[in-house]
Amino acid sequence: MAAARPASVAPWRRFMLGSDPIRRAIYIVGMMPAIWTFYAGVMDQLGADPQKTLERTLGLWALRFLIAGLAITPLRRLGGPNLVRYRRAIGLLAFTYAALHLTVYTVLDQGLDLAAIWADIVKRPYITVGMLAFIILVPLAVTSNAPMIRRLGGAAWQRLHRFVYAAAAAAAIHFVMVVKSWPAEPLIYAGIVAALLLFRLVVRLQKRARPARSRPTEPARA
Repeated sequence: MAAARPASVAPWRRFMLGSDPIRRAIYIVGMMPAIWTFYAGVMDQLGADPQKTLERTLGLWALRFLIAGLAITPLRRLGGPNLVRYRRAIGLLAFTYAALHLTVYTVLDQGLDLAAIWADIVKRPYITVGMLAFIILVPLAVTSNAPMIRRLGGAAWQRLHRFVYAAAAAAAIHFVMVVKSWPAEPLIYAGIVAALLLFRLVVRLQKRARPARSRPTEPARA
């Protein structure tokens, strides 16, 4: 009887923790802000304009997870922990929050009025930029799984997922444009994204310069 207990517990443990408990914990902890914000909305604790607070909070967490995902490689190169194996989980959290942010806008703000949504996209630049960021994230989220990596091939998959930098830049610009009054918070996030993009650019330029330096010089012809 005692020997059978671990076998019966194992499936439940696998369901709760998955094959990688840390990755499962990232998903669970990562969704806590959304759960808490929706709960606060239900309990009427989001202030005078709960819809706007809900919408902006979800969008801000999408930007935070985008930044967290982009920071993994610089952190590793600067001697920090190697968290590359968890980058896809963080990226999927960013997409989930972006999708929730968009859902609140389209359902609660616009009532699924497609004509009004399209008019907003065309007439309001900050919505145009935000929609662009979300559109970029869609193929990245769809291909964030092992079967798609195998189907696309590692090199093509990496090229596609470099567009996350464009998505993060668009999301940061969207945040700055939404706030409009130029407070410190959106500028800080925009500065962090700009620094991460600059780091990526410097690394890429260094990689291009290495082959040129290592190539042997040809002897001068007589």
